[in-house]
Amino acid sequence: MEFTKTDLNKTLWVKPTEMDKQRKRYKVDATGKTLGRLATDIAKKLLGKDKVYYCDFWDCGDFVVVENADKIKATGKKLDEKMYYTYSGYKGNVKSMPLKDMLKKKPHRVLELAVRGMLTKNKLRDRRMKRLKVIAWPTAAFDHFKPVDLYTK
Repeated sequence: MEFTKTDLNKTLWVKPTEMDKQRKRYKVDATGKTLGRLATDIAKKLLGKDKVYYCDFWDCGDFVVVENADKIKATGKKLDEKMYYTYSGYKGNVKSMPLKDMLKKKPHRVLELAVRGMLTKNKLRDRRMKRLKVIAWPTAAFDHFKPVDLYTK
């Protein structure tokens, strides 16, 4: 079903069931891609900004699967200077880890945190993040959905 507006003064209302039917699946190979630029492209697909019926209070985004998350590159001095913090809630228990070590231990978490920070901070953010799958190696587990490459037009 194609969504077009004939009267530009009226809001295009689409039922959630129709939006679910229109969701696409994208696959990305993160080898050699810059962390921030890849995260912005993924965030746009999760938000659904490329859809005709996009609205900020609708969850109309697509599914995204990212492979080879451990081969993401960072520009400048970010590998040594960018820090990730965890806090357990106890006094003096703030732990920090540079990007270089985080890419070795939890490469999927680096991209998830970057994309999560780019999504809108509202009730829909967790639902949108569930549609993102980040894997640190090449896989064929999601190929039965027939995903499209994110960077092909």
